[in-house]
Amino acid sequence: MTDSDSTLAAPSRHATPSGTGALFFIQIFATLGFAVLYSTLVLYATKRLGFSESSANAMMGVFGAFNYGLHLFGGYLGGRYLSNRNLFVLGMVLQVAGCALIALAGVWGLYWGLAMFLTGSGLNVTCINMMLTQRFKPEDDRRESAFLWNYAAMNLGFFVGFSAAGYFQLTENYRALFLFATLGNAGAIIVAALRWRMLADINTPLLDTTPSQYRRRLLAGLAVLVILVPVIRLMLTHAEFSGYFVIGLGCAIFLLLCLVTLRHHPRDERRRMSAYLILALGSLVFWMLYQLAPMGLMLFSEHNINLNPYGIHVAPQWIQNINTLVIVIGGPLLAWWFNRLRARGCKIDIPLQFSGSLFCMGLGMLVLPLGISLAGGDGLVAFKWIVISYVLQSIGELLISPIGYAMIGKLAPARYQGVMMGCWMMVTGVGSVLAGYVSGLMPENSGSTPLLTNPGYSHVFSMLGWGAAGVSVVLLILIPLLRRLIQRA
Repeated sequence: MTDSDSTLAAPSRHATPSGTGALFFIQIFATLGFAVLYSTLVLYATKRLGFSESSANAMMGVFGAFNYGLHLFGGYLGGRYLSNRNLFVLGMVLQVAGCALIALAGVWGLYWGLAMFLTGSGLNVTCINMMLTQRFKPEDDRRESAFLWNYAAMNLGFFVGFSAAGYFQLTENYRALFLFATLGNAGAIIVAALRWRMLADINTPLLDTTPSQYRRRLLAGLAVLVILVPVIRLMLTHAEFSGYFVIGLGCAIFLLLCLVTLRHHPRDERRRMSAYLILALGSLVFWMLYQLAPMGLMLFSEHNINLNPYGIHVAPQWIQNINTLVIVIGGPLLAWWFNRLRARGCKIDIPLQFSGSLFCMGLGMLVLPLGISLAGGDGLVAFKWIVISYVLQSIGELLISPIGYAMIGKLAPARYQGVMMGCWMMVTGVGSVLAGYVSGLMPENSGSTPLLTNPGYSHVFSMLGWGAAGVSVVLLILIPLLRRLIQRA
């Protein structure tokens, strides 16, 4: 059983643990297909397949919910049944097949292709993060930098995916776009195969099983993958029910994790789990607003933003590359800057970064009403305002997302790391459903004009911006408490 072949060697202070480089490139290829669907699904559904904006937003909300919600299940399934390495590759195979089906088979292919793609992407993202975090000991400070680099790789994949999506969007050549996504995802499988042994699991429950138990668990895991595809296919056709289901499931999981935390011993670990729960709850507001990008914010950009700055026609998907550029450039810079500040004695820690991320997100929303108030006579908002908004949102993302991944290894007991990694991603899934509801509050663009829809957009963006700023203040007040909970005895 090759998954038990690897042990965690004690690395030198500056050496890079084996497998981290391969995971960097795997992350790039694995992100391509998701980037294409994430940025194009609403436009494809409304422009090519005839969906209404509300139906497309609801489907996108469910898409995000299942993609992120299944991360919770992936953390459990990978560590106990298929191994993180095996589950990742099987998930990528499903993503390849799903993208190909969407490219070739119309509405029927859309639903079945999305079901296959979501089963794959929903389960395998946690596997990448678990494979990475297992390569570091709990006290290893290099973990945060590794996740920032890995997050930069993810956003490099987003950059390539968004760029291709915008290029094909200008001619609405969706078939070629989805076939491009198919090839990109296949690249992740190839890299994983070439570095198979160095990606073996470390310290997971599956490694303690006998060979016969391992085979039985492998068959059970494969059966789960087969069953999930038609289940998700059915849920996609009932988007409203699926949204309620995901929110209810998220609440139930949160309450269950609260109960586990209250009963957990030793006390030192229970305190850190309590800090995790508070931070996860506060991050829900951030992810709800962040997930507006492929929904309401995408439609706002398509209809109410001047997409011809300096005479250059900008595809809507290219706007999201503002985010990827900030992440790719800012991720390594942020890691370097934080190390410098900490070396000088500055207290840059998880609670402070979470509060700062929500403050940046709030500002990112609040600049949009300002831009709307300065719109031209045709109601179109200057392109610079959406740029400023995305830059602020991206800075907020840098402060919360890779740090959130890295904090699992710091705050979660070893036996709960996979589940708590999945719970962290489940928060994003619930945020995606809530983003779909918020997008429903925005004006309907079909048959209208920017002058008529701008007031509605301004009201919604103002409400969201002030709400995020308020939660930021609450977390700022809680920083002393959170620091006491996180501090190791």
